[in-house]
Amino acid sequence: MPQRVRTLVLLLLAATGLLLAGAGPVSAHAALTGSDPQQGAVVDKAPTQISLTFSEKVALSDDSLRVLDPKGQRIDQGTPANLGGTTYAVKLHSGLPDGTYTVTYQVVSEDSHPVAGAYTFSIGAPSQTSVSVSGQDAGGGVVGWLYGFGRYVSYAGFIVLVGGAAFVLACWRRGSSVRALQRLVVSGWLALTAATLGLLLLRGSYTSTGKVGDIFDLDLLGQVLQTKTGAALVSRLLLLAAAALFIAVLFGAYARPSPTTTLNDGASRRLPDSSEDDEKRDLTFGLAIGGTVVAAGLAASWAMSEHASTGLQAGLAMPVDIVHLLAVAGWLGGLAALLVALYRTPTDTPLEASAVRRFSRVAFGSVLALVATGIYQSWRQLGSWSAFTGTRYGQLLLVKIGLVLLLVGIAWISRRWTARLADAVVVRPRKAKEPADGEAVEDEAAEDEAAEEDKAGGGKAADSEAAAGGKEHATAQSRTSSAATSAAGKKGASAAVADKGASASPPDQGDSKRVAQLARQQAAIDTARQKRQRDADPNRSGLRRSVLAEAGVAVVLLAVTTMLTSTEPGRTEEEARTATSSSVSADGSTAGALTLDMSFDTGGEDGKGVVRIDLDPARVGGNEMHVYVQRPNGRAFDIPEVKVAFTLESQDIGPLPVVPDHISTGHWSASGVQIPVAGEWKIAVTVRTSDIDQATVSKNAQIG
Repeated sequence: MPQRVRTLVLLLLAATGLLLAGAGPVSAHAALTGSDPQQGAVVDKAPTQISLTFSEKVALSDDSLRVLDPKGQRIDQGTPANLGGTTYAVKLHSGLPDGTYTVTYQVVSEDSHPVAGAYTFSIGAPSQTSVSVSGQDAGGGVVGWLYGFGRYVSYAGFIVLVGGAAFVLACWRRGSSVRALQRLVVSGWLALTAATLGLLLLRGSYTSTGKVGDIFDLDLLGQVLQTKTGAALVSRLLLLAAAALFIAVLFGAYARPSPTTTLNDGASRRLPDSSEDDEKRDLTFGLAIGGTVVAAGLAASWAMSEHASTGLQAGLAMPVDIVHLLAVAGWLGGLAALLVALYRTPTDTPLEASAVRRFSRVAFGSVLALVATGIYQSWRQLGSWSAFTGTRYGQLLLVKIGLVLLLVGIAWISRRWTARLADAVVVRPRKAKEPADGEAVEDEAAEDEAAEEDKAGGGKAADSEAAAGGKEHATAQSRTSSAATSAAGKKGASAAVADKGASASPPDQGDSKRVAQLARQQAAIDTARQKRQRDADPNRSGLRRSVLAEAGVAVVLLAVTTMLTSTEPGRTEEEARTATSSSVSADGSTAGALTLDMSFDTGGEDGKGVVRIDLDPARVGGNEMHVYVQRPNGRAFDIPEVKVAFTLESQDIGPLPVVPDHISTGHWSASGVQIPVAGEWKIAVTVRTSDIDQATVSKNAQIG
């Protein structure tokens, strides 16, 4: 493999690892759009139940909805129930005292992804609480990372299994007897089977506790088997059993060579009237039908349990998703098989240019199917042009589109190499009768190598005989030596055999050993020559490089696709955002953004500046806060630490500390800043410019 190509592959694999490592917890696909009491509300009378409304239906367990008092004790009773539509509720104990209560939820969205969160409300007046609402992200930790990795491996295994088998059946039937292609398809089956079993075990812990110790909890496994996702995983395992039978036939009975006959000229030709041909055609048809059914069933195990199974036009989206997955497998999986065929096929089973052309047509059809189904899926999951840039799903989709365009561009280069390869295959036989000096040189090198090997194992007599046999072969192949040289080679071989007869070994045994040894040397010379000729073909080398580049981009594309399937669709995110904004407006608690500028001086060197606080929407409940620190001249000022505290002195609430995250030079941010009640709040900011120099400045502002 050339050094440049090897470097490219390593860089692409590193980028894939970074994508998977930075994927983080799985984003929720069902969003909380409303609650009663609302987030941050202060009610006069204790409610009898808590109700939550989501953007889609969710699955609940006994502990999905919990309500905690200020001391962290549970005050909910009974099991959560569905009140109708997408609203769910849990009953509360009676006679609850005043104070701040925390509501936590952990459910599973209809498209199989876990959703978790928490918020607070108060009875009578806000109070201090020992409950922390942080760390409520679902699907995180070690279990979440393992589950995400298992999803990636399952997609990769499906693509290699289906695409590799399709390449053999549709493009290169002789490939069924190539060991490297057999290993590729079998490895795809093993990867998909192992990943499916792993996902089935991880599922219970992934959607509930997130603990590694619960992976082998049989009770959780039993609960998973009763869910839609569990049924899909079990169905996938059953289909993989059928796929194993398909692979056994494809690389067993189907790979057996057709009957041949040997004519007087020594050439092997197919029997023209053999009944085996009809059986082979029937077997090909049966494998094509059976393989299509199994592949579609495997794709359906994703389509019927994830994005396509919920939301807008689910009945149409599921078959479209199946076609999309099959097109991906046909293109990228066939690409992997083509790469193996170009690099790992033996010289006695070369990859024909006709097979490459057939795959080029299959890949073109797959790309057309991907474009058609991809446009529909993008419209269904985004819903608006603004979602492309305004949501994480849209941003990832733009990255995926860019990678697909890059892949199509490289594929166009591969098609050009394929055309040149086809032309070379047609032209080369016309030049077969012309002398080939390079070939003669290679033959001479090969015969010297064979002679050295024979000398090491058989002595001087064997050396002379091997050299004579090698010269005879080189003479026949290069077609440039005279008939006299051929005769001399035969005499040399006869003399060597006569010499051999004078040795202590029996003549017959010595002759048979010498013939076998010469046959092995001849085969080695032929194989070496064929390999050199194949590798020296510039068209084949160019095709190898372009296909390898395609495969590298495909690996990164698969990682982005896996992340995309684990991200909340843009349409859902925007609908949840709209519903939340409408709820806030109806409550009349929106006061607009708040901006405060405060000058500070820590007393040390370079200790003066201005800190700006932006609070949006400056209302009761969750807020987005940005902190900007600037020097007196207006330039961004990076300092070691910034802390903010909110205090409502009129009701003796606070200080409520907030430690924002550092975003960039002079910029800090914090999301979900909770303001429990409306009033005139004191906002204090502590800035530290060195290890010992810090100052606290504050201002009062009306919030809510």
